[in-house]
Amino acid sequence: MNVSDSEIKSLLQSYKTITVYGLSHDPSKPSHYVPVFIREKGWNVLGTYPKEHNVGSFPIFKNLNEIPKEDRKFIDVFRSSDKIPEVVDEIIALGGTEVLWLQLGISHPEAEKKAEDAGIKVVSNRCLIIEYNRFF
Repeated sequence: MNVSDSEIKSLLQSYKTITVYGLSHDPSKPSHYVPVFIREKGWNVLGTYPKEHNVGSFPIFKNLNEIPKEDRKFIDVFRSSDKIPEVVDEIIALGGTEVLWLQLGISHPEAEKKAEDAGIKVVSNRCLIIEYNRFF
């Protein structure tokens, strides 16, 4: 993680659209209720999920490359830590991402370093709900 704790609030204030990588259709999962919470707090939220769904009325795309580049600046990831290298490779290949946020319990130091080396701000092992409640 190359973003210091003191930078998180301003980082959240700087972006109004968050793309959720792995936005679940299951309302009981964090990968669904965290995006719902963030949307309720004023962010524009869209997501990726391999299967079509319309739970929560989110714009859902099958792949990250289907999302307009301007909406991929801040990507919040809900994938297991072992999948983060392929997520980082995809994000770097597509370009345009400025912030990579790995949700609570998710980290992969080597992949995070690769993203940092590509100029991406990385926050790992942090929950958007917890961080929102800390700062707002």
